[in-house]
Amino acid sequence: MDQKNGSAFTGFILLGFCDRPQLELVLLVVIFFFYIFILLGNTTIIALSYLDPVLHTPMYFFLSNLSFLDICYTTSTVPQFLVNLSGADKSISFAGCVAQLFVSLGLGCTECLLLGVMAFDRYAAVCRPLHYTVIMHPRLCSLMASASWLIGFTNSLVQTLLTFLVPLCGRNKLDHFFCEIPALLKLACVDTRSTESEMFFASVIILLGPVSLILFSYGRIVRAILRIKSAAGQRKAFGTCGSHLIVVSLFYGTAIYAYLQPSNNYSQDRGKFTSLFYGVVTPMMNPLIYTLRNKDVKGAMRKVMPKVFGCKI
Repeated sequence: MDQKNGSAFTGFILLGFCDRPQLELVLLVVIFFFYIFILLGNTTIIALSYLDPVLHTPMYFFLSNLSFLDICYTTSTVPQFLVNLSGADKSISFAGCVAQLFVSLGLGCTECLLLGVMAFDRYAAVCRPLHYTVIMHPRLCSLMASASWLIGFTNSLVQTLLTFLVPLCGRNKLDHFFCEIPALLKLACVDTRSTESEMFFASVIILLGPVSLILFSYGRIVRAILRIKSAAGQRKAFGTCGSHLIVVSLFYGTAIYAYLQPSNNYSQDRGKFTSLFYGVVTPMMNPLIYTLRNKDVKGAMRKVMPKVFGCKI
């Protein structure tokens, strides 16, 4: 098979942060503990949403999906990165790179769509409280969540195929800590502007489509909240949406910076640190944001944890 199509590769060398050996040891320790916290924090949210009947609502159904997604996303990249940082093995097979890109990109796209769906849920809760249970019917919630996963992975399949159809001409040193589109396209030995244009268009739809829904939903939410005469009522309504809005700002801010900037402005160093932020820091922050700011989740922890561990909280 022709080596130029990339399929003859035995694998890629992930350079990661090998030009900063002192930083590698710090990152190894920090990211290991971040990863453990991501697993524990998001698993706790999933368990609480399942065990406490008070959390059997559309909001926590979508939040459980988001937590499961964050666990899968970090697991698709972080263990490989930890091995890379330890110096044990900095290589990844061609098939492993394809799988990693497909899974991580699919999960990232799905999260974009899920955050948009969650904004619609908050709009229905604040602006249509009397019809909320009718609008957010369990069947509709399942349909919207399933559609998010399906669209996310369909987009990922298309972009993964486009990425690995680009000739690499034997180049296999990837200046990143995992397989990501901008870094892979840097290895191409042909003009990739047409491919980048197609992917940019897909990224605009996946990122800015949900952002438009979020802006519309929160525009209506703010109008509805400002009509509430009670200051306590306003604080409660803002508190209902505050956690989601913080998560949206963290995720979309870094994702738009990473994928919607011109390729000639793309910096490998900035790309790696941006990927670290939305790939590790944001999934770690999500459980903190949703637990520390949410009375329902804190109440569920006080009820469920003593039953599970036999201790008081």
